[in-house]
Amino acid sequence: MRIGLITSDPDHPVLAATAALLTAGGHHVEALDPAAGPDGPFDPPADVYLLKAHTPAGLALARGLEERGVPVVNPAAATELCQDRLAMAELARRAGLPFAPTRAAADPAELLGAVEAGELLLPLVVKSRHSRRHDLVARVDDTARLRALAEEWPDEPVVAQPYLPSTGWDQKLWVVAGQLFCARRRSELAGPEHTELPDGSDGFGPAELSAERAAVALRAGEVFGLDVYGVDLLDGPGEPVVVDVNAFPGIRGQAGAPEALAALALRVGAAGRSGTAGTAAGVAVSGVPRPRADATGTGAAAVTPAPADAGPGTAAG
Repeated sequence: MRIGLITSDPDHPVLAATAALLTAGGHHVEALDPAAGPDGPFDPPADVYLLKAHTPAGLALARGLEERGVPVVNPAAATELCQDRLAMAELARRAGLPFAPTRAAADPAELLGAVEAGELLLPLVVKSRHSRRHDLVARVDDTARLRALAEEWPDEPVVAQPYLPSTGWDQKLWVVAGQLFCARRRSELAGPEHTELPDGSDGFGPAELSAERAAVALRAGEVFGLDVYGVDLLDGPGEPVVVDVNAFPGIRGQAGAPEALAALALRVGAAGRSGTAGTAAGVAVSGVPRPRADATGTGAAAVTPAPADAGPGTAAG
């Protein structure tokens, strides 16, 4: 079988390990660099493509393949949705996921005006609305910090989420075709007092993951139509709060992740050959259009986003 990787970095650890497994199994793996432009090696296309690149060029390549009936993991539409933090929050909260309340603004100056008018409470987490490399992610405790962001990022569309002090760590959950992996990572918003977890250990595996948090992570895949994704939760014993969902994250250092990814690619590729790509993994597998139904019969494509306004009482960070 031929498996394509849509990426500018085929040596990324999880992709390289997955490619090695597939090659050892007698399959052919080829990388398709989005930077090469739309006239890539599509003829004949591979049996399945793994979409690791999240750039506009990568999404365009994926859409071109999908229009030709080639299965892509994850679909371009689902990947692009996760790049818009407001759309992500609206869809998640409409679907019942415990996502941090999220408010959009044209720029940080608009947030500053809302804070000064008493419409928005500090502290906040301010992020670029559109997720990308080197985007804005900052904790704001006072108006001076927000004023500085307005000067540094004058034309940046942003979102704001209320911040609640936590352990300074995030629970990073990764899912590959329903298989869960997890770890703790120090939050980029953590202060110097959060260099260690309260118990002195950053160990965190599936055995330590509560059933409630595992269910939230798996539900996110149904809501967003993703097979390979990450869910960031605030660390701590309280109710789960989702602060981010990522399409096809790095999943570094997780034993078994390359094996799960290789198996998924082969299932989706085989299903594409037989014309059943929508159900290759026992649940709705990548393809466009791709509704994924939950227990109530409501799929990602059927959920209508509703506004998700910021408010007190929910943490993001």
